[in-house]
Amino acid sequence: MSEPPVPPVPSVASVPLGGGRDSLPHPALRTAICELFGVDYPVVQTGMGWVSTPELTAATANAGALGILAASPLSLAETDAAIGRTRELTGRPFGVNLRGDAPDVADRASLLVRHGVRVVSFALAPAERVIRSLHDEGLVVVPTIGARRHAEKVAAWGVDAVIAQGGEGGGHTGTVPTSILLPQVVDAVDVPVIAAGGFSDGRGLVAALGYGAAGIAMGTRFLLTSDSPVPAAVKAEYLARTVTDTVVTAVLDGVPQRVLRTELVEQLLRGSPLGRLRRSVGHAVAFRRMSGASWRDMLTEGLAMRRSRELGWTQLIMAANTPMMLRASMVDGRIDLGTLASGQVVGVIDDVPSCAELVQRIVAEASAVLDRLAPPADPS
Repeated sequence: MSEPPVPPVPSVASVPLGGGRDSLPHPALRTAICELFGVDYPVVQTGMGWVSTPELTAATANAGALGILAASPLSLAETDAAIGRTRELTGRPFGVNLRGDAPDVADRASLLVRHGVRVVSFALAPAERVIRSLHDEGLVVVPTIGARRHAEKVAAWGVDAVIAQGGEGGGHTGTVPTSILLPQVVDAVDVPVIAAGGFSDGRGLVAALGYGAAGIAMGTRFLLTSDSPVPAAVKAEYLARTVTDTVVTAVLDGVPQRVLRTELVEQLLRGSPLGRLRRSVGHAVAFRRMSGASWRDMLTEGLAMRRSRELGWTQLIMAANTPMMLRASMVDGRIDLGTLASGQVVGVIDDVPSCAELVQRIVAEASAVLDRLAPPADPS
């Protein structure tokens, strides 16, 4: 007797959007981070500067995933207002992304506690004393790491989970691919590991679970949703790109980051160090004015960055480039003046669904793949 045909893995396009919160996901999708964060699904929207606004964060939270509000480029007062606005838009759990080296990180943590926010994330891990103080406030601490040794260090400091981002990821990134980094980190630490770098659909979620992760985190995929505040023309620029249209470069702020290859980026790659330094000084002045920080605070923060990240003075001056150039593109829509942080996964994204549609699609596809891999037993 011939074996019955194996049902095909559904493509992203074939999985129905929507489905509603009443649809039943596969039991394997109820992971440790669902309990830790208080969310329905093991999907995280990362805290992208100028992109992860209250509206995007709340839309993600209302879809049953963890939305993370980007507070790094905001002043203390703006952070307070942004958290309050997010609270108005959702009653679901969400997180806030902070800068661990910010001199007012304690004041920002107090804002989270006052607003009832439980999760705080960091693009770069904060110092051990900061983690301890955040735990004293009852916050769940989730830094992003790009190397096994960094995961081991922050796990020893007591973080509650880590986001392990492989080299495919957008923005500041490392060199190790997700498929190699992820199992290394899972084997090295005893806290939940969230996979990032190269994820956009339910198949990727199942792959991450197979490596031992407790879920996935996505930036570029959530940037390309209808709830994202990014101007339509900028989204169109992303949608037109392939998987080979990104570049990793340190010319922006002295630290390697993955961005779309644009005319501006090409100019920066060809430009002189002196020209980049002049641009950086102007951006530093603008960032200070926009953030409301004093020169003393910026100097204190800069010295802390130099020690913790081993930056040279030139790199330190360049550090204001990223937030200012992202603002030019993501807020003002000026691709000619700003950079477009992007993961390589941009090349496989071809639509702009709502957050609700995206999350339900990922859950439906992941459930279908898991059912195919391990069909439920025949009750007869």
